[in-house]
Amino acid sequence: MSLELGDSAINFDLPNANEQNGGKSVNLEQSAEANGLVVVFECNHCPYVIASIDRMNHIAEFCAANEIGFVGINSNDASVYANDSFEHMVKRAEKGMPYPYLFDESQSIAKAYGAKRTPEFFLFDSDRDLIYRGRMDDSPKDPSEVTSTELKDAIDAMINGAAITVKMTESIGCSVKWKV
Repeated sequence: MSLELGDSAINFDLPNANEQNGGKSVNLEQSAEANGLVVVFECNHCPYVIASIDRMNHIAEFCAANEIGFVGINSNDASVYANDSFEHMVKRAEKGMPYPYLFDESQSIAKAYGAKRTPEFFLFDSDRDLIYRGRMDDSPKDPSEVTSTELKDAIDAMINGAAITVKMTESIGCSVKWKV
C-alpha cells in the first residue's frame, strides 16, 4: 500500500528526537499548519540526506513562514544502521534543525506512506490531501548541480493557488533500510 496523489495524509504519533520543536512526541495534527504539511522520510547516515540538510532546513523555514508544517521521519532499521538510532537522531537535532525529527521504529508509517528512499518528500495541502510526492530537487548530493526544484515549485504553486505542473517524481537517495 502506498499513498497516491489525492489521498489523505495518514496519521502518526511518533517520538521526537528534536524536542525543542514539538515536544516529546508529535502527531499529524500537531505537524500540519493552516496551509499544509511537508513530510520527509530521512535518516542520519544517507549521503544524499547529509548533502541535503541545509536545503531541507531552508525549505522547512520557508514552510514555517508560510504556515506549512514540516516534519522529518526516520524509519531506518537502527539495529543494522546504528547511526540512525534515536540517540544519534537527538545528536543531529542538537546541531540545529528547525523541525520535528520523528522515529518510526516499527516502520509502520513508512510502509503506510509507501516511502522508498531517503530523502523522499510528501506535500499535503490544507485539506491534508497529497498533492506532490518525490524528490526535493534533481541533485541531492551536490547543490551546485541543481537544475530543477520540484518540491519548492510545488510549494510555491500551492501557496499561490496555481496548478502544480510536476506532481510526482522519483526520489533520489538511499533505500529505506527495512527490518528483515
